[in-house]
Amino acid sequence: MKKNFLLPLILLIFLFSGCGSTKDNSAQVEPNSTADAEQAKPNNVKDFKVDLKITMLNVGQGDSFLIQTKTQNILIDTSDTDERAKLVSELDKAGVTTFDKIILTHPHADHIGGMEKLLKDDKYTVKEVFDNGIASTSKLYQNYMKDIKAMNIPHKTLKAGETLDFGDNVKFEVLYPTKDLVKAVNDGKQKTDPNNESVVGRLVYKDFTMMFTGDAELKVESEIWADNDEKKLKSTILKAGHHGSHSSSSENFVRVVKPEYVLISAGEPTDKRGGNTYGHPHVESLQTYLKEGIKSDHILWTWKNGTVVIATDGKNFSVTSEVKEDWVNKWIAEKKSKK
Repeated sequence: MKKNFLLPLILLIFLFSGCGSTKDNSAQVEPNSTADAEQAKPNNVKDFKVDLKITMLNVGQGDSFLIQTKTQNILIDTSDTDERAKLVSELDKAGVTTFDKIILTHPHADHIGGMEKLLKDDKYTVKEVFDNGIASTSKLYQNYMKDIKAMNIPHKTLKAGETLDFGDNVKFEVLYPTKDLVKAVNDGKQKTDPNNESVVGRLVYKDFTMMFTGDAELKVESEIWADNDEKKLKSTILKAGHHGSHSSSSENFVRVVKPEYVLISAGEPTDKRGGNTYGHPHVESLQTYLKEGIKSDHILWTWKNGTVVIATDGKNFSVTSEVKEDWVNKWIAEKKSKK
């Protein structure tokens, strides 16, 4: 039985500084590093060497996750246009400038907004770009497609049933979108919200698994749940769909994924344009997580907990947040009191 914990800020700093990726594509994870093993050591669990590190970058309202194996750096989404400085700061902290793969879940600005910076700044190297294969009228989408073509960066699409190799036996099993959906939308026979065209995938490394959901909503969750065996969905960690909105995180989906931790990427709630005007995460989603047995201090939100780092050897794992705050029940109470 694994025991997981939240380490204080200083351990996070050591974890980031212990090993860094450089322009020549040296991956950040150094499994033989004594420092890494020490930072990843959970209470009452034997030491383990870090083979895989996943970081939920603290980039405001948008999404951006950095995945680092021993040989590859992978970025899933790139946050928003007005959060590029935050993205750069987080990547600087991680010491990463080369990306073997960038996966863009869907063409909303808060997921693809940082692509221009990563493509046009000479500081960064992008080797491959993946998306859902659905054409978009979004200017940001059209611009990055134009840029990667001009730069001769390979562009590939992801569909349900495919598996992407992240190196060192780390796999990304694509669960959505389906081939039929992509064809129907591109042929003009079906119109869907881009959220429900999101690339959804499950990262698998030995016994450790993590579900990445983009902004997929209840409809997509229901389809994935219906189309897949429960063993293919159960995940150690769930990236909350749509920033913790009540439009995602159905009871059935959370129950079948059965995560030990939930990670929520969302900015400071505000009435100002461009911020978290939606009030994410919503009370309904938080209550679902608690109802399905997820501990309140295992629900981590970038605005409350800062950058979050997961380290694993494929069996043991640790979860480290920049700020240790058990905020969930207080947040629910405050929201309910305002109704």
